[in-house]
This record gives sequence, structure tokens and C-alpha cells, in this order.
Amino acid sequence: MKRDAVTGGGCLVSAAGVVGALWLWGASNRTQRHLGNEFENNGQDFGAALTELPFVFLAGAVVPAVVWGLGAWLLGRRRRPGSSESSGVSEFHA
Repeated sequence: MKRDAVTGGGCLVSAAGVVGALWLWGASNRTQRHLGNEFENNGQDFGAALTELPFVFLAGAVVPAVVWGLGAWLLGRRRRPGSSESSGVSEFHA
């Protein structure tokens, strides 16, 4: 896999993770309760949203990117038949 494709894929996975994490966080009953979806906005607490939102955003961005990078690294380490390692010639010294 080319390096640009791996980088672009990691960015797309990270962006999708952010959108998914924010959507799940916003749809949870706990978040709806803090944002005032109760009777006459009882229990409305924007402080909870302001403290949780950055962590949700970071977790949604970092976790998928780390998993993508780990997968790309593991796939890159896999030996391929007929590769330069089997002939004793390094790909960097060709």
C-alpha cells in the first residue's frame, strides 16, 4: 500500500470516528438529560457537556487512527513472496 493511501485512509477513519463518537454521545440518555430534554429543562447542566465534549472528540479521533496505524504497520511487516528480503538485498540499497 502506498504511503499517501495509508495516510488518507487514516484521516478518513479518524474523521468518521469523531462523527460517530459525537453522534453516540449526543444520542445517549445521560447527555439528553444534561442538555435539558426533561420536563421544563429540569436538570439542565451545560458544565457536563463542556467537560465531556473534548474527551469524546479526542477519543473519537485518536482511537480509530491508532487502530488504523497499527493495522497498516502489521500489514506492512508481513512478508510477501518474492520480496527483496528473501533475496538478501535491502529495498533501501537497490
